Amino acid sequence: MTTIYHNPRCGKSRQTLKILHERGENVTIVEYLKVCPDYDKLKSIVAKLGIPAEQLIRKSEAVYKENYKGKEMTEDDWLHAMAEHPILIERPIVVKNNRAALGRPPEIVEEIL
Repeated sequence: MTTIYHNPRCGKSRQTLKILHERGENVTIVEYLKVCPDYDKLKSIVAKLGIPAEQLIRKSEAVYKENYKGKEMTEDDWLHAMAEHPILIERPIVVKNNRAALGRPPEIVEEIL
């Protein structure tokens, strides 16, 4: 099973979903702005991505600029921030088994399929 954390308004997310469908993947689509992953799920995703949580933060978002910019934040702080404000989560994220990829560029997800 392959899961995509998806924002249908995002072009990169739509392109990534198209790649998954073209590859014949059985895809679970999670519109993370409607159904946000909780702290534990986000912690698991970040571990599978192999990156610090802060690298998954969309720093162009107003909520980041207003609440987090310039602050010292721990890994847990960032995970809680994303759980509270899912708009901060960079997208799309594709998870398959114990691997994950950030679809920027979309083609990079093919490495985990």
